Amino acid sequence: MAENFRFALQSILSHKMRSILTMLGVIIGIASIIAIVSTIKGTNEQIMESMIGAGNNNVTVVLSQGGEPYYMDMGTPQGVHPITDEQKAEIRQLEGAQDATFYYHRDYSSEVRAGENLLDSAKLYGIDQHFLNTRGYEVIDGMPFVSADYAKINKVVMIDEAAAEVLFPSSEAVGSTIEISGEPFIVTGVIRKAGDKQPVIETLDDYLTYYEEEYGAILMPQNAWPIIYSFDEPEDCAVRADEVEHMSKLGRETAKIMNRSVSGTGDDPVSYKAEDLVEKAKDQQELAASTNNLLLWVAGIALLVGGIGVMNIMLVSVTERTSEIGLKKALGAKKKRILFQFLTESAMLTSMGGVLGVIVGIILSKIISALTGTPSAISVPAILLGVIFSMVIGIVFGLLPSVKAANLNPIDALRRE
Repeated sequence: MAENFRFALQSILSHKMRSILTMLGVIIGIASIIAIVSTIKGTNEQIMESMIGAGNNNVTVVLSQGGEPYYMDMGTPQGVHPITDEQKAEIRQLEGAQDATFYYHRDYSSEVRAGENLLDSAKLYGIDQHFLNTRGYEVIDGMPFVSADYAKINKVVMIDEAAAEVLFPSSEAVGSTIEISGEPFIVTGVIRKAGDKQPVIETLDDYLTYYEEEYGAILMPQNAWPIIYSFDEPEDCAVRADEVEHMSKLGRETAKIMNRSVSGTGDDPVSYKAEDLVEKAKDQQELAASTNNLLLWVAGIALLVGGIGVMNIMLVSVTERTSEIGLKKALGAKKKRILFQFLTESAMLTSMGGVLGVIVGIILSKIISALTGTPSAISVPAILLGVIFSMVIGIVFGLLPSVKAANLNPIDALRRE
């Protein structure tokens, strides 16, 4: 075997230009596959981070009607009873649940102001003690609510950075007063999403998912919520999963528990429904991958052309080395020995092309990412498969020339000069 490798390497190096041109089809094919797979992997990771929140692993369960979220501005629906403490405890004990929060909210509110500064389309939350941890917020200025704020009816709020910039563009937010529907509330702290990663907003759906980052959020203790809105409004829920893989199941189980408190009837009843971001992300990934799969087929055709080129050159090599083959056979070399010698040369030729193709593919993916802004992520399995596949190409397309060489008649071979 070692001798076959030595002969193969000598043959490749003795015809450098021909070998490089032969490998070119394999290099282009493998490089194209590596670049495309890297782009697919990078795009999938970007989609997953954008949809799921870059590590927060939150599943939201909201009151829905007709497949769409139910907006409380339409009034409290009939047949929806408050979630009990026992139900909340059961949800927090679900397998894969790190924490869960139950909260009131309004998606749009234009009744938040500080002096002359009006916060348009603010998102209001009436929260419990688990909200900041579950939703992945951190306090960057001031302090969070204390136990007394949750136990009593204290008119205090926390605001996020977007709200602080609008309401207090030139003054300190903490300790100041804002008005919500004419009621004064004292700002105890300023919050922001924990972590450095931010969702990538490229479509209208992305915008609608993350618009609160732009328009600002206001948080108040649940006990203070009836000052502005109604008593015993239905609560929504957010559950934080320990792993992304548990999110879908966790959302379904949480919705099932919360729906015990729903007894609504009618043509279009309301119910709690989990927002399955994992499935949404997978749908977007499949849509992106379907386009790239077409490109993979094109790259596969380039590999096929490269393989045909390898077979052509190997046939030329067999013709050129007819006398050498005849001499080896006259000295007692068996068919199998001749067969493996040429197969080794063909496999080595395409393997070298595969390695060069991987290098070119990695460089190409980085260039594409820099020029177009498309994310890329190097796939180690794709690299290994690329090299192995290139070797297989050499074996498959080198088989015909190798069989031809092994079956040469030694007398006819020696006669040809």
